[in-house]
Amino acid sequence: MQYKVLALDLDGTLTNSEKIITPRTREALCRAADQGVRIVLASGRPTVGIRPLAQQLELDRRGGCILSYNGGKILDCASGETLVQHPFPPELIGPVCTFARYWNAVALTYDANGIVTEVADNPYVQEEARINGIPVRQVPDLPAEVTYPINKLLLVGDPVDMPHVEELMQQEFAGKLSIYRSQPFFIETMPLGVEKAASLDLLLKKMQLGPQNLMACGDGWNDLPMIQFAGMGVAMGNAVPPVKAAANYVTADNDHDGVGLAVEKFILQEDAR
Repeated sequence: MQYKVLALDLDGTLTNSEKIITPRTREALCRAADQGVRIVLASGRPTVGIRPLAQQLELDRRGGCILSYNGGKILDCASGETLVQHPFPPELIGPVCTFARYWNAVALTYDANGIVTEVADNPYVQEEARINGIPVRQVPDLPAEVTYPINKLLLVGDPVDMPHVEELMQQEFAGKLSIYRSQPFFIETMPLGVEKAASLDLLLKKMQLGPQNLMACGDGWNDLPMIQFAGMGVAMGNAVPPVKAAANYVTADNDHDGVGLAVEKFILQEDAR
């Protein structure tokens, strides 16, 4: 079996428009896991927002991993061990929040229970809460509140404004943070050098494997490094054009079993030969 690790973005990739894993995709993933493929749920979501999907796929029993915060943390579902951890620089929490306020974006982060932010009723904050199925806690001063280690800050705002905000943020924090847009209204801000591919590389090395053993599926801008890094990079039919251009293969969209079809083609059929 060539592909021993399968990395899956969640929103727009593993889950359909209703945020559900379709039966065909679930069956293909369970068969792959039972044949020894290690499934890694790789998302910008916080760990608490990924756990329900990991439970649906029984990754605690099948030995998969949760890659949360765009690579800020990798958790072994079976043992509960943290395999990779990249803390956000505490001295940059205040400057990022100040930047967000100035450019009419809203910054949020997470605690053990859910989202923490200064503007709970923002529609894009509420969308992040809906996607993850977690509550929102409003605080008067986010930097003052965050006295514990975090892995990322998420900036949310109007999709019309966010490309310009991202460009300005790349300039403001050049050489200090890794910055990616995961949705038209989300900008992920991470410790420098942290993204899905870099953390997957560390995981593969721990497993004594290489990129040639990795198949990765994604649709968004923050999936691009992972798609380029993997031996088999699979773009969803609904992926943004740069992801499709970088991929080895373009599958169906997330509403038509794109992940399941790709797993059947490149993992399950390979084993059948």
